[in-house]
Amino acid sequence: MGFHKIWKNSRVTSYDRRAIRLAVGLSCLAGYVDASGFLGTGGLFVSFMSGNSTRLSIAAAEGRWVAMGLILGLIGLFVLGVVLGSVVARWYSHRHKPAVLLFVLGTLLLAAVLHTFGVPSLSTALLVVAMGAENAVFQRDGEVTIGLTYMTGTLVKLGQQVALSFFGGSKMSWTPYAIHWLGLVVGAILGALGHEQLRALTLWPAVAGAAALWAYSRTLRPASVSPAT
Repeated sequence: MGFHKIWKNSRVTSYDRRAIRLAVGLSCLAGYVDASGFLGTGGLFVSFMSGNSTRLSIAAAEGRWVAMGLILGLIGLFVLGVVLGSVVARWYSHRHKPAVLLFVLGTLLLAAVLHTFGVPSLSTALLVVAMGAENAVFQRDGEVTIGLTYMTGTLVKLGQQVALSFFGGSKMSWTPYAIHWLGLVVGAILGALGHEQLRALTLWPAVAGAAALWAYSRTLRPASVSPAT
């Protein structure tokens, strides 16, 4: 089975090859932003809310109410970002990918400016909103079809495909999920390096990446999914 056919037959999904490249690129962007945000906040996530939920529970058990409030605020901002991204996607349903990505790009740009000029708290808040909104890029009928800022589901599907290969399924059907996961991992490595080397300018590569992905999304057909995006 050809690699492109493996992609098409996977749950990552009935999207064409160009849209799948966009998904991997966006996961890489999410990894970069999450790693730089994690290091900048001293151990809180800006895109991985399962991790923050665990930290929230630990803070509650230890009675650290200030930490609980901070983490709840981040989770609330992420949900707000999802809401805003979904609203944009609804408003521009025919071409929602570039519309949502333009919102993400603008939010990251403002976050980078604030970070550069020493306003890290507001910058972090905007990063969380941007990461929430990013998840609205790939959706159908209001439901997310490809998770971009979290990989638990992707790894579950990877394991399921490996198991299916033991019983006559394709030997390579797990590879799309592995590539999707690696996109986030590579982005996180770059984000950690950016935080270490660029300091106040660490978010500008994310802005450049978001701009490139927005431009790329404009080259996609209005309906990159069958039957409907």
